[in-house]
Amino acid sequence: MSFIEDNSCARSPVDKASASEAEDRWFDSSRAHHHPIMQSKLRIGIISYRSNPHCGGQGVYVRNLSRRLADLGHRVEVIAGPPDPQLNGNVKLTKIKTLDLYNPEALFRTPNLHELEDPVNLIEWLGVSTMGYPEPLTFGMRAKRYLKDKFQKYDIIHDNQCLAYGILSLSKHLPVTATIHHPMTVDRRIALKSTRSPYRKFQQLRWYSFIGMQKYVARRLPKLITVSDFSRQDISKEFSIPYNRFTTIPNGINTELFHPLEHITRKEHRLIVTNSADTPLKGLYYLLHAVKLMEMEKRPIKLVVIGSPKKNGGIEKVIKRLALGHLIEFTGRIDNKRFVEEYAKATIAVVPSLYEGFGLPVGEAMACRIPVICTTGGALPEVAGNAAKIVPSANAKALKDAIVRLLDDPSERERMAQAGYDRVMNNYTWEMTALKTANAYREVIRDYR
Repeated sequence: MSFIEDNSCARSPVDKASASEAEDRWFDSSRAHHHPIMQSKLRIGIISYRSNPHCGGQGVYVRNLSRRLADLGHRVEVIAGPPDPQLNGNVKLTKIKTLDLYNPEALFRTPNLHELEDPVNLIEWLGVSTMGYPEPLTFGMRAKRYLKDKFQKYDIIHDNQCLAYGILSLSKHLPVTATIHHPMTVDRRIALKSTRSPYRKFQQLRWYSFIGMQKYVARRLPKLITVSDFSRQDISKEFSIPYNRFTTIPNGINTELFHPLEHITRKEHRLIVTNSADTPLKGLYYLLHAVKLMEMEKRPIKLVVIGSPKKNGGIEKVIKRLALGHLIEFTGRIDNKRFVEEYAKATIAVVPSLYEGFGLPVGEAMACRIPVICTTGGALPEVAGNAAKIVPSANAKALKDAIVRLLDDPSERERMAQAGYDRVMNNYTWEMTALKTANAYREVIRDYR
């Protein structure tokens, strides 16, 4: 997850012309480059049902990928629901109006009668009112309605994990592919394990009831994209989709935003984590217990958490129960300058997630040239490689031991910081992600034709 991303950051050192030339060189080396579609610029529609540009890997994905595809000379339109994805570069944005019932400024509002005259709005409101999550379903309906007389304007539609019936119906008229970041079945399983209450278990099952639709749709799309080999294996297994139907294209890291600040001196005994959510999947609970173990050993420590906890939520309750308030600092929502400065001040970045389909926080911290400790959760070891300390997930003592060892070894912190920085620069740029994604598009289009 990236908590803050800037929509006014400097342009890439690689301008549009040179990026386009880089793509031409990329496809010149492809064995399939003689096919006409492999050499053309594309008209791309990216469907993004909820893409917060400041929070969540999916929003960061749409924002950065669309910009880099446009820089390569493709015509890109993002068809998005709220909130505003705040796109960069020469990318067209089409906003699809929804009820936006998850808007924090009007959470679960009651629609007026005029709004409910639209059958799609009625379905959305009834779904939310019965503890479901209908947004993927209803946004697919809205996207289909928007596109029904515009098929000739696109060479391909790229769905960003909406996986709705409406998206599948589009594949009858033009090539469609989808990115699946990770299987939501994992989120559901962890959420169910995190509570003993039968009622809460029922709530979780109801909330994740959209997964059946997503499995159905994903199985019927001929080619899919995912962001790591680990996710590829998990989605293949969880959704019963053949492994060879996937193309793995790693996410990029926004190195214009995330970069070292050499003029800022790192502070001692200072940890940073971007997982402020109460979501069990993110594992902040275990990091808090690791901090408590360090306090009990009388180790000096400070934990800076980017973001804010849910009011009266599980994280706030754990902090009170462990009496850790004096050791924890929540930043709240901060701007990009402050965000990168917090990375620069920190001694170590910790990513305690129980599962990540990719793990943007690992790459973002490495790009800031800060040593990283992460868990074995999902694709985190794949992203980290040998440039981070990796510990078992859901294990507070293992986290504590790794933090202590690294705090006591400045030379190892320096080695890891440089190794992580080099790994990002060599493997995880958005330009490379866009090049590979455009190649995947062309193969989908060629096979469709």
